[in-house]
Amino acid sequence: MKKIFSFLILAIAIISCNNKSQSVEANKDLATLLDQYYEERLQLFPLEATSNGDNRFNDRLYIDFTNSYREKLKTFYSNYENQISKFERAALNENDQISYDVFKREMQMSIKGLSFKDNLAPLNQFWGLHLTLGQLGSGEGNQPFKTVEDYDNWVRRATVFSEWTDSAIAYFKKGINENYVLPKSLVVKIIPQCKSLVVDDITTSLFWGPIKKLPATFNDADKKRITEEYTNLLKEQIIPSYKKLGDFFEKEYLVNARTTSGINGNPTGDEYYKYLIQYWTTTNKTPEEIYTTGLAEVKRIREEMVRVMNETGFYGNESSLKAFFEFMKTDKQFMPFKTAEDVLNAYRSVQKNIDPNLKKMFGMVPKTPFEIRQTEAFRAASASAEYNQGSADGSRPGIFYVPIIDATKYNTTSGLESLFLHEAIPGHHYQISLQQENESLPKFRRFSWYGAYGEGWALYCESLGKELGLYTDPYQYMGALGDEIHRAIRLVVDVAIHTKNMSREEAIKYMMDNEAISEEGATAEIERYMAIPAQALSYKTGALKIQELRDKYKKQHGEKFSLKNFHDVILKDGCLPLDVLEKKMDTWAKP
Repeated sequence: MKKIFSFLILAIAIISCNNKSQSVEANKDLATLLDQYYEERLQLFPLEATSNGDNRFNDRLYIDFTNSYREKLKTFYSNYENQISKFERAALNENDQISYDVFKREMQMSIKGLSFKDNLAPLNQFWGLHLTLGQLGSGEGNQPFKTVEDYDNWVRRATVFSEWTDSAIAYFKKGINENYVLPKSLVVKIIPQCKSLVVDDITTSLFWGPIKKLPATFNDADKKRITEEYTNLLKEQIIPSYKKLGDFFEKEYLVNARTTSGINGNPTGDEYYKYLIQYWTTTNKTPEEIYTTGLAEVKRIREEMVRVMNETGFYGNESSLKAFFEFMKTDKQFMPFKTAEDVLNAYRSVQKNIDPNLKKMFGMVPKTPFEIRQTEAFRAASASAEYNQGSADGSRPGIFYVPIIDATKYNTTSGLESLFLHEAIPGHHYQISLQQENESLPKFRRFSWYGAYGEGWALYCESLGKELGLYTDPYQYMGALGDEIHRAIRLVVDVAIHTKNMSREEAIKYMMDNEAISEEGATAEIERYMAIPAQALSYKTGALKIQELRDKYKKQHGEKFSLKNFHDVILKDGCLPLDVLEKKMDTWAKP
């Protein structure tokens, strides 16, 4: 009997060793596959490589919206979907199971996205190469201008823009023929963007920035050659391309643009919107579910706003909120700035004020440097405050961009403190930098982005204001509530615009009725939702999930719950779809 028992133990041990060996091999094979995918992806999307701090492809630019290129992408994603499906998920370790889940979803969503005809509108007033090129070529963005090779790389990359412009116009014309067009209200914003980059004196061009800053270490021959090449590039290609693009939108496209606001005004718009909800929120929520949540959140936050309004001495009920909003928008006490630098310094003060409490709430701190800058003038009118990621090696800082059109009208009650928490620290700067710096993650995860997680985290960070020592002024807290209700309003108007035929004007009115925002600000926001359907849903959807998880684990663990550990675990594995995040967090929270 003892011999049989010993034999069984030995057999089990051998099987266990074999299983472990197979698991190790599976993990290695998966790592190889994911690294291979990331490398091939960067070659397909060289601008993404530059953004990630990988400078090997800085001379490349592809016209990635053409049907032929999209067929190439479909083959690429389908191949990797087939390869990932060959892995047995149960044989992988915990971290690789997360990678498996994320990667498989990514391939499936990418393939599905290519089935729609969104390439018939390859740019709008909010995103597109016509904007990205200016950021890259100014010398202030992701494209490096430190060596002679850097300057040569930019010339080779930017030379493609004229061909890109011709292709974009051709696809916009296809869109006209197939009734797939942008709304008129968006087109009129694109025209001045293009025209602002058409100049007679090239030394005043945004693209002349790198020439103004030619390194002193360059020899005279290189300086002369580079200056001549940039002169020709601007005069013969970049400036004429922007003129051609602006003229096309003004003289040919505008008259054919649609008067409807929602994506349902285009063919297959309803199905496309459902896909975009799935893409941006990483959930299977229906438009109606999201709309209902939005209405409930707007109601809840308005009730808190009434309480804070009365705390300031502006007594009234919910019907008084609009008058209070108007007071906050127009009273000069809330517009104390004289220069753009004054505005930037106010944000720097917020950073200084939260620093002591940050250390109590976060164990992990990014190594990536951080800067606050004013948004470039050419895109400020249509831009929101935003965070541009730094490079993983720390050579390029993470940058919080603040659009300041007129500093004397910059209002402190628009959520100055909460905006910093969201866009900068501990919002996007912590989340993106820690993810990029984590070399234990496969590269495709180090540089991935899921709006529901990334924007959800940033919005959740706004709720940390009081714990970080902010919102002591009721007007700043009202600004934070304004930012929160702004995200709740998005759930209502985004869905209503794209599925309920709410007009642009109706959406602007709803926003202005429910928050302290100018007509100019509300217009820019609503037109953003028109340009990028469902993207704005990700903020509140993700924040609600993170807060739900925090409340669940705090109730589960009581006094043993560590907020610092909770935050670190949320951040340590980078951006994840919400269902994958919850699965990971539940595993962490188990006793």
